[in-house]
Amino acid sequence: MLHNARGLTLAHMWVAFATFALAAVLGAWQMWARTPLGAPFHTPDNYFTSVTAHGVIMAYVLTTFFIMGFGYYVGATALDRPIPGKTWAWVGYALAVIGTVMAAITILSGRASVLYTFYPPLVASPFFYIGLVLVVAGSWIWCVIMIVAMLQWKRAQPGEPVPLAMFATVANAVLWLWTTVGVSAELVFQVIPAALGFNQMMDVGLSRTLFSWTLHAIVYFWLIPSYIAFYTMAPQAAGGRLYSDTMGRLTFILFLIYSLPVGLHHLFMDPEHSTGFKFLQATLTALVAVPTLLTGFTITASFEIAGRLRGGRGWFGWIGALPWERPMVLATGLAFVMLFWGGGGGLVNMSFGMNALIHNTSWVTAHFHLIFGGTAVIMYFAIAYAIWPRLTGRPALSVSHQRLQLWLWFIGMMVMTLPWHWLGLQGQWRRVAQFDYTNPIIASWGPWVIVSFLGGLILLASAFLFIWNLASFHRREAAVPMPAMRYALAVHPPGRLPAALNGFALWNVFVLVLMVIAYGYPIAQFFILQPPEAVVHRVD
Repeated sequence: MLHNARGLTLAHMWVAFATFALAAVLGAWQMWARTPLGAPFHTPDNYFTSVTAHGVIMAYVLTTFFIMGFGYYVGATALDRPIPGKTWAWVGYALAVIGTVMAAITILSGRASVLYTFYPPLVASPFFYIGLVLVVAGSWIWCVIMIVAMLQWKRAQPGEPVPLAMFATVANAVLWLWTTVGVSAELVFQVIPAALGFNQMMDVGLSRTLFSWTLHAIVYFWLIPSYIAFYTMAPQAAGGRLYSDTMGRLTFILFLIYSLPVGLHHLFMDPEHSTGFKFLQATLTALVAVPTLLTGFTITASFEIAGRLRGGRGWFGWIGALPWERPMVLATGLAFVMLFWGGGGGLVNMSFGMNALIHNTSWVTAHFHLIFGGTAVIMYFAIAYAIWPRLTGRPALSVSHQRLQLWLWFIGMMVMTLPWHWLGLQGQWRRVAQFDYTNPIIASWGPWVIVSFLGGLILLASAFLFIWNLASFHRREAAVPMPAMRYALAVHPPGRLPAALNGFALWNVFVLVLMVIAYGYPIAQFFILQPPEAVVHRVD
């Protein structure tokens, strides 16, 4: 059934990766601008325009288009059924493209230099926000299509376990529907009316609280495709089997439950919320580590199975026996290294006491880039390398180029972010356009910033090589038909599953209860206590 989704998948992913290449250029220039070397075209206005474009592309455009495209691919190949509502899928694509163009024009015209975090009282042109609302609206259509596809399959296959890849994709769709409630409420009821001039004052505390609803859970929306690859593609590529299908299902369920009611840990330094609610959400944030630990164990066990099937002996001989020359296997190993460092930094961020040490420093930037730009994006590359031959009917020109690109991305990310961690501990602030290195207090930062810039240049080279690798599939003459997509089988494939592990009705109730507990009073207090408001400042 791949032919039913081929066009949809390619259309979405080329938008994702074409804009990603632009974001990589902007990111490298921003790092240059912060060094003592002096970057061309560097002004504060240009810097914040660039940061906004880079952040919006990476956080909203790359991720949303990639996840939608991958979802259509999984729906067609895992369920072996046509994508339902294909016309609606193209409508969602068109809405998202139109919204992306609107937001891009507004950013490049200098009327939306507000980063991607939607923190009033700084407000951009209404066209910027309306464009992003269209992107979200397009993604909601995708969510509905994914849920309908799973339900139709379950009706046609009563009592059968939903394939894990599709189960996880629908978990992500459900998560995204919950996640976007907060930012949608902020935009529709506060930010867009202010951008249109209807409001001159705004409750900043309420805005930041609503955005925190979205701010952390969105990270798991970005990450879940990577975890789908961990569970359903990497064991197959390694030549083994998935250690446990049940652990995979629990992982995606726990991401849905635990990732949503935790966003207030981004507001630990804000005065609007009580210590009690902050501590509650810090505790809930710690639980998000559970599905990641489950994944670390399950995928390591799966790789051990593959390594021992390939002749690995002793305690660690199976590691060397793994087929590291295969891009999916290599990317998984590199992603786990970056997940270790990035997750460790996240434990500091979410700790109620230690957060104050690194708040609004480059430590936070390092953590964010290692988790998203590192773990998530390197697996996006691996997924693309795995599915592109089947989408185009052509093999890769050079698998060695794919491996080189993955290694460059890993090396660049580590070289870039490790100095950021160190500088964050020295108090280097983020979200500034330049540093005065003549100040003896911060002069010692300069060499470390230059090292990070070198890491950024390596990342830029990797990004260009990635686009070249994908384009090479389209330059070759059509080859023989590619084999059908095969997802990893579990050591013990499930024959029957309880409803709780084969759907999301129960877990949506859990999410609702936790969200009421975590956000009920923190949001209600702004209507009960009526705190002071701030004057809106429009950048257009």
